[in-house]
Amino acid sequence: MSRRMRDENYRADQWQHRYDPHIKPINDYIDEIRTAELWVPYVAPAHGGINARVLSVLRDPGPATRKDVGSGFISVENDDPTAERQCNRFESVGLSAYDILPWNAYPWYINRAPKATELEAGVDTILEMLRLAPAVQVVLLQGGDARRSWRRVLRRSPNLTENRELTVIPTYHPGIQALWHRDPAERIRRVNHQTDAYRQLAAILA
Repeated sequence: MSRRMRDENYRADQWQHRYDPHIKPINDYIDEIRTAELWVPYVAPAHGGINARVLSVLRDPGPATRKDVGSGFISVENDDPTAERQCNRFESVGLSAYDILPWNAYPWYINRAPKATELEAGVDTILEMLRLAPAVQVVLLQGGDARRSWRRVLRRSPNLTENRELTVIPTYHPGIQALWHRDPAERIRRVNHQTDAYRQLAAILA
């Protein structure tokens, strides 16, 4: 079910469990990198945390992750269209939120495209997510910034994919803007590419 974060009781329950054992190492790390000037949303405990099998990387946290106006979490259950599309995509191939560790190329809240220096700053955080979540088998790169970020990760750690036996699947960002094109055939191609990526992901984990 998507958009569960719109429910106040659900949000309160997620907040209460944000330091449960499976998610505590992730959110402890977020406490370390969060500052008064650079805010980072927690990862919702509905996700698998250290037990997740998929690291899903998008660009940056959106407004629905803000605690004062949204949930305070990165979550496919957030009350926004991008999260809803992700949730529905994962469910359509038989994956649950618990299979996923959501993250961003630039995890600090800016709500704009990250600059090159910001993508570089995010590399350490991606590497730390992989260190904290040893069960991850697949890295799902959703969007151009996620792909650019991963190239920086591999420059920093060239043998990472082989050493961890990771499968890396690049596709389009789940936001509707990334799928739009004035050419209808190109729009269809992008949607199909995204569909195939999620199916490939599920097949690897099956």
